Amino acid sequence: MRTRRAILAAGVVGLMLAAAPVKAHHAFSAEFDIDKPIKLQGTLTKWEMINPHSWFHIDVKDPDGKMVPWMIEGGSPNQLIKGGVTRNSISIGTVLIIEGYQAKDGTNKAVGRNLLLADGRRLILGGSAASVGTDTPGGK
Repeated sequence: MRTRRAILAAGVVGLMLAAAPVKAHHAFSAEFDIDKPIKLQGTLTKWEMINPHSWFHIDVKDPDGKMVPWMIEGGSPNQLIKGGVTRNSISIGTVLIIEGYQAKDGTNKAVGRNLLLADGRRLILGGSAASVGTDTPGGK
């Protein structure tokens, strides 16, 4: 009887440890800065629709005219699809306007909140920025 309890306890502990990396997933405030809202216009060069976050890679022209690559974190593929962002709505080469928040470390990485298309559609990117504030970033 004691052996069964010991095995059961070890199994429960093992399951808890296996679930730990899932709980360790970062929150918005761990990586992005609410005080650094951004609005970027760029051309989509790559789109990774992977879990737990999608990544939009865009080339943004800096003030000197040089193209600078940016990585924009979006929600999970499921969140994007529910919000109307699908492979059929955006293709490589599309010019996008991304509203979101820059990474705390100041790199060319951000979390997107909204994605605006040339036809005026505003699509929600989901993810960690979806629950941050109520104002449109970058619209000061």
